[in-house]
Amino acid sequence: MVLGRETDPTHLSLTLRMALLLFVCLSLFWLPLLASPAATADSGSDSWQQYIRGPSTNIVYPVQILSNYTTGNVTNPEGLLQQDGSTILSRAQPSTPPSWPTGTPPAVPTIVLDFGINVVGFPRISFGGASSNSPGVRLAFSETTTYLTETSDFTRSDNVLGDTITPGSDQFAVPAEPYLWTDTHGCLYGDQVCADGLHGFRYMRISLDALASDSPYTEAYGEVVIDSVSLNYTAFLGTPDTFTGWFECSDAELSQMWFDAAYTNDMVIDTFRVNDTDPRGAASPSLIGKLVIFDGAKRDRDPYVGDLAVSARTLYLTHNVPEASVNVIADLADHQRADGWIPPASINNYTLPLFDYPLYWVVCSYDLFVYTGDSAYMQKYYSTLQRVLNDWYPSVTNSTTSLLDKDDGGASGYGDYAFLPRSGTITYYNALYVLALKNAASIATFLGGHESDAADWTQRAETVSAAINKYLWDNSSGAYLDSLSGIVSHAQDGNSISVLAAVSSPSQTTALLSYLDSHALPYGNPFYDNDSLGAGFSERVYAFISYFEIQARFLSGSAATALDQIRRMYGWMTSHDPTVTFWEGIGTDGSMYEGAYTSAAHGWSTGVLPALTNFVLGAIPTGPGFQTWTIKPIPGDVTWAQGVVPTPNGPLSIYWTAENSSSLFILQVQVPAGTQGDVSVPVSNISSEVTVDGNQVWNGKAEQGSGASFADGYVTVPVQSGAHVINVN
Repeated sequence: MVLGRETDPTHLSLTLRMALLLFVCLSLFWLPLLASPAATADSGSDSWQQYIRGPSTNIVYPVQILSNYTTGNVTNPEGLLQQDGSTILSRAQPSTPPSWPTGTPPAVPTIVLDFGINVVGFPRISFGGASSNSPGVRLAFSETTTYLTETSDFTRSDNVLGDTITPGSDQFAVPAEPYLWTDTHGCLYGDQVCADGLHGFRYMRISLDALASDSPYTEAYGEVVIDSVSLNYTAFLGTPDTFTGWFECSDAELSQMWFDAAYTNDMVIDTFRVNDTDPRGAASPSLIGKLVIFDGAKRDRDPYVGDLAVSARTLYLTHNVPEASVNVIADLADHQRADGWIPPASINNYTLPLFDYPLYWVVCSYDLFVYTGDSAYMQKYYSTLQRVLNDWYPSVTNSTTSLLDKDDGGASGYGDYAFLPRSGTITYYNALYVLALKNAASIATFLGGHESDAADWTQRAETVSAAINKYLWDNSSGAYLDSLSGIVSHAQDGNSISVLAAVSSPSQTTALLSYLDSHALPYGNPFYDNDSLGAGFSERVYAFISYFEIQARFLSGSAATALDQIRRMYGWMTSHDPTVTFWEGIGTDGSMYEGAYTSAAHGWSTGVLPALTNFVLGAIPTGPGFQTWTIKPIPGDVTWAQGVVPTPNGPLSIYWTAENSSSLFILQVQVPAGTQGDVSVPVSNISSEVTVDGNQVWNGKAEQGSGASFADGYVTVPVQSGAHVINVN
């Protein structure tokens, strides 16, 4: 066949030539991605799964025996790990009167099991039998070896608001025949031979022993055969198929911290049960049987709304169970007081007086709306929002300063997240007030039909912001005062949230962050700069409050100091027993701040997860259910990151790299249908070239119709649904 003009490859049509040119151009953008150190975020990569912590099933077994804690007559202790034969604890009956060759009784047969990671649920022991005298078994639990004794590192009897059915250990009288025992709250005989039930722990100490007060139902000698020990893990089981969002980056330590925070939070997501709450008086008929986010795993097992300001965000970014958050904040709204005040938790029949937590209820409601798009919740509780902001907080506002004042309106006895003895006008309360007012104004705008509320709350936020700067800024230190009265102090909470609420100017932000850094510790930044308010406060670190400072650092563009603070604080906890899970608080010299009482798995300490997703990966919702959003990576020393952010419309998938040889920065995004947002990419200077899908949108100025803009070292471009590649040359 003779080729005619129409089929001659040297005379391709204009359309075909343009198509080939487009293919070559796109290849130039995609090939560097294929050679990058990580797969693209929407390519089905499962490398992130290597970081997942926690059990794969609800039945969990110990992973090792702590041999240096084994005492007395224990036969075949390793049998509990290998499922190879039984472990036997035995102890001879003492003579009457006792006559031991050494003058002291033989050691109590004891074995300590290590589950390898913090776990929570109901311990189970499969007994193969026992001697006929109902020998006693005593169990003690601990999250660390530091507090591993014959008494658990926390029991509800330690808490003045708890109960006293146990002396700090769980007791059981072992029957002669084989028996599967599950640790259940209650007593076998009246008020004798009692156990506490659910526990959060890493280490389990089992002894053949009995309390004298449990006689005659059990005895401290005989023989006990144990076939296996396990745990019925009751918290949320975070497995690869349950993660709807994930994060991974060039720094494996940061990637692991993200998933460690996810596991810490999973440990506090559980069903609300009467006998598993702490304190016992926190049980509420309106919560029983519902999935909730507790504060801590082993104690503080009551959902507090302040904790949800962190832990709910962590939940939304990891698993599709928003009801664990909704059940809590809706229940608190249902218990709103007539004057507009909202209780912090169910404790004391919803009466615990906290000053700041109604503001966290507002913030949590905003987060629920923008992360999940739950308009039904927001419509139902909009009047609750109005009452808390228009009734209660105005009642505790000083008319002269326009600032919240604990000495006004009968609120002098109200506490806060740490039950701090603060009085008068406090920066923290007022900065949080501004943030809540701005969140509420956004809610009013999103819902529509509430324009007057949006305007009023916005104006009030401006008024309070101006008053904070007028009365509470301390020029001598370059930071906000903690309080208008008392010894001069500067607190992490008020200074950090002032940045988040845009109270501080750029120069003030730079100054106050520098001031906070001047008090840095090896294990984080302290929440006070002196000890005037409480002993050891200048050496105490709360991951809860530090999360706000970390956000402030990212927002100010100081990724280096934000990442440094993350690595110091979270790195400290992951390198100290029990590892993996994040503590309620860190105290002097990096210890657990309240000793054995401290929870080593606390939801309010998981802020590293939303911080990495929001600022390193870069995704933040700006409208209900991520209908609108921004993506603005703030890399620091991270050279690439990838991940998925769950939205009601599908996954928002992101991958970026700053280490490609042919480009300064490449960002790939898969945008869910029905959503749109702004993508901001870092540029070396205003003259950098930026392309979207091969089309130039910026080259020192915006291309006509591109919508591109430049500010603070970033070029921002709007994008719609679909796959896009943004390239900085």
